[in-house]
Amino acid sequence: MRKIVVAGNWKMNKNLNETASLISEIKKALSENKVNADVIICPPFTSLETASSLVKGTSIKLGAQNMYFEDSGAFTGEISADMLKSVGCEYVILGHSERRTIFGETDEIINKKLKKALQAGLKPIFCIGETLEEREG
Repeated sequence: MRKIVVAGNWKMNKNLNETASLISEIKKALSENKVNADVIICPPFTSLETASSLVKGTSIKLGAQNMYFEDSGAFTGEISADMLKSVGCEYVILGHSERRTIFGETDEIINKKLKKALQAGLKPIFCIGETLEEREG
């Protein structure tokens, strides 16, 4: 039987104080309840380092919401797999519908990201499926 994975994508929510507060609540809930699942949190990039220090020594895993397929260079606003690993990320979300629709990410770009994530030792959370509009239509 496969293990259950519960991953929370915080999207563009929670500043550093709110991050600390939410992680405290998650840790408390996990200590009070037996959870037979891998719990992964994916806060915004600005909270990754704080989140990493707060989940250290717990069963909570850290993931990122996105990454770029290049190692370094003039890619303003992007973040590399190695940068994510350096702050303690084990997972990365790839192919999210918002990245596809809002930012125009193609299957080719997502494939490059997937290959880079695997090469770097990150576990991809690969999103497939429809948009909310498609689902409700």
